[in-house]
Amino acid sequence: MAMITRRAALAGLGALAAFPVGAEPGWDGVAQVASGLGQLHALMIAHHGNVVLAERFRGPALDRPVNVKSVSKTLVATVLGVAIERGVVPGVDAPLGRIAPDLIPDGADPRVADLTLADLVTMQAGLERTSGPNYAPWVASRNWVANALSRPFVADPGAVMLYSTGSYHVLGAALARAAGESLLSLTRAWIGRPLGIEVPSWTRDPQGFYLGGNEMAMSPLAMLRFAEMVRNGGRHGTTQVLDPGWIGESFTPRTRSPYSGLDYGYGWFIGQMDGATVALARGYGGQVIAVAPERGLSVAITSDPTRPARTDGHFGDLMALLGSHILPVARL
Repeated sequence: MAMITRRAALAGLGALAAFPVGAEPGWDGVAQVASGLGQLHALMIAHHGNVVLAERFRGPALDRPVNVKSVSKTLVATVLGVAIERGVVPGVDAPLGRIAPDLIPDGADPRVADLTLADLVTMQAGLERTSGPNYAPWVASRNWVANALSRPFVADPGAVMLYSTGSYHVLGAALARAAGESLLSLTRAWIGRPLGIEVPSWTRDPQGFYLGGNEMAMSPLAMLRFAEMVRNGGRHGTTQVLDPGWIGESFTPRTRSPYSGLDYGYGWFIGQMDGATVALARGYGGQVIAVAPERGLSVAITSDPTRPARTDGHFGDLMALLGSHILPVARL
């Protein structure tokens, strides 16, 4: 096991390590519990702006970008928030037929044009899912956007959460069309550069659209910096990266996951743990960004991206780590 002290972990990491390092009681016990989770790679915690834990138990170094899987959805939702603030799109109620009509394939159900950006960002489009067993055939198709939008409606738009990366891929493509720039360029300009973090290129579909909602990469340090920006009302240093109103809207429950039972806002899962509200970005395998503003807490977790992390498995263990160990220590 490659456990290292938080000071050693931050040594030599340059500008990315520009967090104060605090010494608070209780965090060594959290590290001890976390070290027993075999799928867990890295854990970083900031409390009231101080890094109180930075441990790499196994896997890549803390400053190395890793695949954060569906944490990508939270990043795309953040890009949407900036796009609205900058007037690139008028708001979450804007329909796809207005924002990017050329993305709608011939023969699609007429209701597709009326799908709103809110329907896409909350995964309430009502279209048959592209995730789960449908994911591999979807990414093997010749046109991922057209494939996602040509699927049958299995629910009314806005009625129920149907977890589907296709909804976020369409959202990312629509934002790229509206801005006249790629999703990669938007993410780098609106998130990467203001935060001083690396945003590597990632998977593109056959039409050149960057995959919305999966396969993006961030280092644990970058994840923590993103979390701290959100916790601080969208501010990083003297830069207002994100409208604090968007954060409030994103943390407002809009629907509920049928799998975890957690509420879902604009790109964030929302739950109650140890008497505190916690917003979660979650990716396959156990990639997690957690923000608990009332505890002054930001958490970044990376795990083995090749192994599943179900609610009754590794993800459940991570939620127990948060609810039974991290949040109580942050209360002391």
